[in-house]
Order: sequence, then C-alpha cells, then structure tokens
Amino acid sequence: MKYYFTLLSLVFLVTSSAFSQEKVVKYKVSSGETINQIAEKFKVTPYDIYSLNPDARTGLTPNTVLLIPTAGKASVVKKEVAATKNAASGKTITHEVQPKETLFGIEKKYGISDEALKTANPFLVTNGLQIGQTLTIPSKGGAVKTVAATTAKAVKTTGTEKYVYHDVLPKETKYSIAKEYKTNVEDLEKRNPEIVSNLPVGYRVTIKGTAPKTEANTAVTASVSKPAETKKADEAVKKGTTYMDYQVKPKETLYSLSRTFQLTQAELTELNPSLSEGVKEGMVLKVPSGFLAPAPIIAQQQPQQVEKTAEKPVDNSASGGIKILEKVKSETVVPNPEVVELTKVRGQNERKKLALLLPFNLAKIQSDTVSSANRIKNDKFLNMTLDFYSGAMMAIDSAKVLKLPIDVSIFDSQETKSSSNVSTLISQNKLQGANAVIGPFYQGNAESTANSLRLYNIPVISPLSKDTANPIDNLYQTIPTNDVVRSAVFDYMRAKNGNIVAVVDKKKESVINYIKQNQKGVVFAALSETGGLDVASLKSLLLPNRMNYVVMETGNTAMVKTTIKALLDAQKTCQVQLVILEPNSTLDTDEISFENLVKLKLMYPSVTRESDDPAVLIFKKEYRLKNKVNPNTYATRGFDVTFDTMMRLVQGKTYQETADLLTTEQVDNKFQYYKKEDGGHSNKGVYILYYDSDLTLKVAN
Repeated sequence: MKYYFTLLSLVFLVTSSAFSQEKVVKYKVSSGETINQIAEKFKVTPYDIYSLNPDARTGLTPNTVLLIPTAGKASVVKKEVAATKNAASGKTITHEVQPKETLFGIEKKYGISDEALKTANPFLVTNGLQIGQTLTIPSKGGAVKTVAATTAKAVKTTGTEKYVYHDVLPKETKYSIAKEYKTNVEDLEKRNPEIVSNLPVGYRVTIKGTAPKTEANTAVTASVSKPAETKKADEAVKKGTTYMDYQVKPKETLYSLSRTFQLTQAELTELNPSLSEGVKEGMVLKVPSGFLAPAPIIAQQQPQQVEKTAEKPVDNSASGGIKILEKVKSETVVPNPEVVELTKVRGQNERKKLALLLPFNLAKIQSDTVSSANRIKNDKFLNMTLDFYSGAMMAIDSAKVLKLPIDVSIFDSQETKSSSNVSTLISQNKLQGANAVIGPFYQGNAESTANSLRLYNIPVISPLSKDTANPIDNLYQTIPTNDVVRSAVFDYMRAKNGNIVAVVDKKKESVINYIKQNQKGVVFAALSETGGLDVASLKSLLLPNRMNYVVMETGNTAMVKTTIKALLDAQKTCQVQLVILEPNSTLDTDEISFENLVKLKLMYPSVTRESDDPAVLIFKKEYRLKNKVNPNTYATRGFDVTFDTMMRLVQGKTYQETADLLTTEQVDNKFQYYKKEDGGHSNKGVYILYYDSDLTLKVAN
C-alpha cells in the first residue's frame, strides 16, 4: 500500500513555467510529454513555447503540433542559472532528477542545505522538483554566499536591480505595477507567467527593480532570504488600511458582502464577530473603505473535517487542502441568467453521504510490485484515474472549508471495461445508504450500478463517459453527447437569427446526414465535379443583411484554404463567421494561417471553457502548488463533478430535484441536466467558444 502511495505522488511531479522568441520549428507532442520536457529538448524555456502556443497552458494532447522557437536568446531563468554557475567556485556539478527522488534525498546525497540548493536553482521555488530536471549542485556551504556575491557584483558593475516582491492589491493593474517599479508589462509577464491572462488580487508578483521606500509601503519588498522584512511589510500594509461603518441592505448575504469589500468570509467575520450568527438587515459592520470591485475569495480559517472513509485507505496528501470557498463570476463575460451559484442552505445540517467509485485496481499493483513503476508510467487509464482523484480531493477539501455536512466514502471499484466489484460493494451494504454515487468510469459499469441502485432511488453520476446512455431513471450523464454538442452550436446560430451555410466534404457523409435530418433550414454550398468547393455557389448563399455562419467540415487542406479565402473576400460586403462542429487537426497545420482564423472569428462548441474567472485561476494556482503540475482535463473534471454533486446535496432538496431545476457552472464544466423522453438524465451544458481579435478564446453570449 505504501508503495502505491509513492506511485500516486509520482504522477504529480510535472510542472511548467513560461518565455518567447521569433524563429520557430514544428514539433508533434508525444504521449506523456510535458512542456518542461519539450523546452529542455529544444534548449528553450516554457514561456517561449506558451507565447507561441497559448492553448498549451490548458494541457498537452498527444499528436498536437507545437511551434517551438529556436534557442537564439537566453531566457530569464537560463540567465539566472548561468549566473549561479559562473559565480560558483570550483567545478560545477549537475544532477538529473530521477523518478522517486526528492529534494531531501538530493540534498542528503550531496551534503547541501535546502536553502543552498534552491538558491542555486531558483526555479525550484516556483516550479518544484520534476523528473528529468537538471539541477546545479552548489559546493558545500558556499552556494548562498556565491549567489549573494554574484548579485552584489551585478549591482555594482552593471547597475542591474535586485529582486523584490509585490502583493497585488484591489484595482491594481499590470501597467500600474510596472510603472511603480520602473519596469514594463512584458518583463512582469516573463517573470510571472501566471499573470499573462489575468492579475488575481493577492497574487505575489516577482518584480524587476527596487521597491519604493515609504512608511506605508503597499508593496511587499523582501529578499528571498529575509522573511522578517516580508512580515514587516505585511504589517505595514495592515496598518495602512482604513475602515468605515456599513449598514447591511435588504437581501445582502455574507457572500455578497465579501465580494463587495474584497475580503474572505472569514476575514469579514473576524472584523465583525456578530456575523457568525448570520447576516441581518440593518446590521452595522466594520469594513475596509474604498473596496467596491469584485475579488476572488480564499478562505483563511482552518478547514473543518469532512468525514471520509474508504474500503481501501487512499492517500489524500496530493490535494493539500485547497481553500476555495465560492466561485466569483468573471466580470469580462456576461453571466448566463440560467446559471445559479450554489451555496449551503442555512439551517441545512442533515448529513449527506457521497460515495466515489474510482478504479485504482490496487490489488493488481500490490501483487506485482516489480512492474508497478512501469504501469504508473504507461497505464493511461490509471493515470486518468489518479488525475480525476486529485481533482476530487481538491473538491473534498473545499467542502471542509465550507463545513458542508457531507460524509465522503471512497471505494476502489476494481474496474475494467467489462467488470467491476460494485456488486460486491452492494452485497456488503456499502452503497445503499448513499445520497449520491459518482462512478464507475466505464459506461456499461455505470449503467449496471444505476440498475442495481434503482430500487433505492440513489442517483448514479457517470463522470467520464460520452456514450449515449440506456434509459435508466437514476443515471446522470455528466458529459454531453456528440449530438447534443453539435445541436448547441446550431441552436446558438438560430438564436442570433443567422443565415447558416454548410461547406461539407463528400467524405463526411455522417455530418451531411446529421444536418439534413436534424438541422432544418441549413443550405449546402455546391461542390465541383472533383469534390472541391464551388466558390461562386458559396458566395451566392451569403446574405448582406444577416450574420452568415459558414459551417465547414472537411479535413482536405485545399478545401479549407479555398473556403477561408472565399470568406475573407466575402467579409468586404457582408458579415461572416467560420464555424466547425468538432476539433479539426487540419487547422493546426502550418499551411493554415491562424491570423485568418482569428479574422473569421472561428467558432466551435465545447464541453469545457476557457475562463479568466478569478476563482478558476485560484483553483489552478492552488492545484499547481499542491500537486506540482497544472490540472489537466481529468483533474479539473474530478473537481467539477465532485464539488457540483456535493453542493447540490446541501440545497435542502434531493439531487434529483436540483438536477431538474438548477443549471450550475464550476471551473471548466457546465451542468445543465435534462430528463430524456425514454428515461435517465443527460447534460446539455455546452459552451460556444470563438477566437476574438485579441487572439484569446471567449465564450459567445
């Protein structure tokens, strides 16, 4: 068992950072590769890769084509490492991180301190230790002094600045911070890749330049080796805060007040102990003055225990206790009026029970410890399970902070595609008392579980299957089917009173049949005798006074280029937007100009979104801090499905009732259940995404 826990932790030893350049080469991602590994292979930095491939920040998919800059310029991190090497006395020793190695083990091996190793390798502080990483090993006892001497020398001879930190305050922008420290936004983003897309309040930014010295300095200016100065600066910030009295208005809640005054609910309660008994109209509260914009909410209090039992003990150390309280709507996107925020119903103290059925298959690992290391490296299903589990644990830790009255039981479902041990769990009476069950992963196993628990009216939430489910009343499909996804984009185009034109390759017979049978009113552009697009036919179908949505479905490069050229030309006389129904690898090739896709505002349906929502950024940051890796699709889904299920259980209604009534939105996924005519529930929570002129993906309103 202990060996399995070790394997579990190894999955999360991957990370990423950021940088950029101009000349590029093309590289196809192999299964299991990370940005860091690719960056090391091409002698560039992760930032260089992210700059040319912004979508890579959300995770890598095998066979994805990345644009890799040539290693012509040295990045900030490379310069720092080089400076450390040049300053070190004697011969430089390097060490390549191997599987199962830890910082403690490396430090013990070379007889150096933790501080010395991290000073010689600054990226360890932000990125953590990762397999395959090359570390600079300082001489015993000399690393800290050496780097300090190097810094001093740099300041003396070149006038370069020392590094300081700044905690982002409400209403601050990257521009205002850069101006304050006499630097520029580009340099800030290079040093702090996480602020490229958004600047979260409270985020600690590494600054280039010396912080201004004032008595009530709002910036936290401290060297890495001087925590006492950081503490002093923090106290200065607190002393500089002014307060005012505020009278609670009708219908205001602790959540809305915390957003208004940019405090966590715990901080607001600490200032006003009477809030522990609830928010009452007319109460006079002590609040900070001048804080009126929405801000992310992070709990500061110690999390309370949520009872968690398991048939097999499962390590939860990977999650580390994320403290996300409630989601905050992004101000940059018009909120969907149908989406509701779930909060714990006051007075709802009846304890609920949630069971998670996760296919760890521990018996296989324990019986064959020799091949376990290879299995955790190569078994995609196990890695998917562990990723999902890590996200679920983040959700459980969030429930602790919210003090949700939920007992969570985690069972090893010992699942394969054709079998599981769920029937054994049911015969042992371990699932019958649950208010909801998440899992199993495979569609057939989820259906058999739902059938077995049907008599007990226990909802079974299928977390990962995209298959069309059989009609079972208590089965809930969380991933929209392909037809639902396709229909969503057609519904959107019709809602905008759009003129829908289809350009479909003859080889795409299934798409042609789907549109003809299910999407009435769509007109098809004619094709030539050789199967190419008849440009004249396409242009004749475009209308001058309406938005023209052109649905293009083809993998033929020539047809794609012809269609794009025709639409760009048509934009001179009418409104045109390019639409695809599913991912198209042809659009990722060098032959297709990304700039042209942006001009046509390429639009497509997706079950997940791209969001700069502050709460989403907090989740990703906290996950990265705890697991040393960015959350992938499965990890985020583990959080979303688990957290959404727990929040639905504490609404004072059954899960079934909330599914019929409420549409919710978590980090990446929307849950909009509907009851199918033949029985069972499916999710139709789909996002319509498009590329905006600023090269970012946005959710269409």
